[in-house]
Amino acid sequence: MTSKHITLAMTGASGAQYGLRLLELLLQADCRVSVLMSQPGQIVIGMETNLKLPGRSKEIERALIERYQAKPGQLHVYGQQHWTAPVASGSGVADAMVICPCTTGTLSAVATGQSRSLLERAADVTLKERKPLIMVVRETPVSSIHLQNMLTLSQAGAVIMPASPGFYQQPETVDDLIDFMVARVLDQLAIKHKLIPAWGEATQ
Repeated sequence: MTSKHITLAMTGASGAQYGLRLLELLLQADCRVSVLMSQPGQIVIGMETNLKLPGRSKEIERALIERYQAKPGQLHVYGQQHWTAPVASGSGVADAMVICPCTTGTLSAVATGQSRSLLERAADVTLKERKPLIMVVRETPVSSIHLQNMLTLSQAGAVIMPASPGFYQQPETVDDLIDFMVARVLDQLAIKHKLIPAWGEATQ
């Protein structure tokens, strides 16, 4: 198993399919994944997918391990008040963190360093330790406040990736659109994939 450790946070923005597909592919790539899921994130998963998650973090962990056939020790789910989780400290920070999907509320909290939950604290730690923080923001239209928060975070080292799938690959299904965004996230994480060809490869 690779030593790459990724923190994957899912919030209550629309686009739960992005986060779940990313989780699936991170596990397939033998990454170790720490999952942080807000309560609104759990609700949206139930609304947008056929996945009905239990309420407690350990039960969610067992459900995701079974669903994606994760290896022993590969996947951990932490509750939002689990302050002793490794990702809450610079000594246990992951190699990278992805918030997918990311609400503008989470965007604001991270931009202002609020750290009111484990998810927000993990993002704060990721920035202070100069690790990659990727935020897949899902909102439209965006206000000047949202744009300012994005600029603040970009200047702090975060990568802002609005959930904006492209169409030049001529997608035929919703899954194709999901894979487009997930592929771009994996590119940022330097994780190899075969979801879509690199630009120019399809015509060679």
